[in-house]
Amino acid sequence: MSVVADPHIDPNADPRAIAGEDSASQWRLIWGSFRRHRLAMTGAVVVIAFYLVALFTEFLAPFDPDAPSSRDVYHPPQMIHLFDTNADGSWAFRPHVNGMKLSRDRFTLKTTFSPDPDKKIYLTLFGDGTPYKMWGLIPMEKRLIAAVTPGERFYLLGADRLGRDMLSRIIAGTRVSMSIGLAGVAVSLLLGLVLGGVSGYYGGWVDTGVQRLIELKLSLPTIPIWLGLSAALPQDWAPLTRYFAITLILSLVGWTELARVVRGRFLALRTEDFVVAARLDGGSKARVIFRHMMPSMVSHIIASVSLAIPVMIIAETSLSFLGLGLLPPTISWGVLLKEAQNVRSIAQAPWLFAPGIAVCAAVLALNFLGDGLRDAADPYAQEGR
Repeated sequence: MSVVADPHIDPNADPRAIAGEDSASQWRLIWGSFRRHRLAMTGAVVVIAFYLVALFTEFLAPFDPDAPSSRDVYHPPQMIHLFDTNADGSWAFRPHVNGMKLSRDRFTLKTTFSPDPDKKIYLTLFGDGTPYKMWGLIPMEKRLIAAVTPGERFYLLGADRLGRDMLSRIIAGTRVSMSIGLAGVAVSLLLGLVLGGVSGYYGGWVDTGVQRLIELKLSLPTIPIWLGLSAALPQDWAPLTRYFAITLILSLVGWTELARVVRGRFLALRTEDFVVAARLDGGSKARVIFRHMMPSMVSHIIASVSLAIPVMIIAETSLSFLGLGLLPPTISWGVLLKEAQNVRSIAQAPWLFAPGIAVCAAVLALNFLGDGLRDAADPYAQEGR
């Protein structure tokens, strides 16, 4: 039986050029599947927005998050009005907020704020505000939103019990809460990759020992461990030291799931042809693991990491809310929610619970992103589409 060559194909042509659009890299296939997942794409946009806020906190915050104002205690939120009337009665684009008058009841001493129609605080983009240092290095005065008249204060999300701007404090808390998720997952990733990889690659008594350690950790309740380790930290530690200690606690408790995922992938890959060929070619064990096996499971690791970050964020928020995590003057979403856990906040200042909305938005976005990455990286799901 003779094989007739296709006269339209050049026998000297590059096979990749012949395949054309029918061939694509693994990352291209993952991206093509991921962008069809609308919730995951929405989650990715929201997550990127949160990390941009965390990166440019000083520029985005209207005021110093720690600057108090005794006259603005529990100041209510002010709505931005985009248009204002000129002297001739015509309308002009002049963003502003209406001023508020403070009054106090003579008998109960209760303070109330009421709109002041005679006072308007005009706003501008990229205006001059309180001087600060971007990332603690670059002296700057420009802020995204600032009052046209220097020194005037406005509260788009209200003020807390010390008259501090809640919007600035939520933005500042974004940096701490979102970064502690990344830092905690980074340590968990290192532990999970090392222990899970060693367990899955070597097998035998090594695998047995690591799996018994994981099962022992999983048999213990997570929340009491977090509470116990956090309560054991000295209260007089510096904020930065306590930040790294809480990150380490969350990482040591949360590495087991990733280790199991890595172990399962290594057990499946160690008998694959390309791994056997690398061994027969004389590659060392470290080269086989990190040069051949690890790259083939990067997509699964990314999906697992994206699903682990919201767990870290919720854990830090819960510990700080209970007073066992980060402590003032550190600003995080959990610290802000702890400061709002009183009857007066519920009755008179519900805007103090706005950090809870930020927590829900970040966790949901990260979960949608993680689900999309997991589905896009699953080859069996790819075949079913």
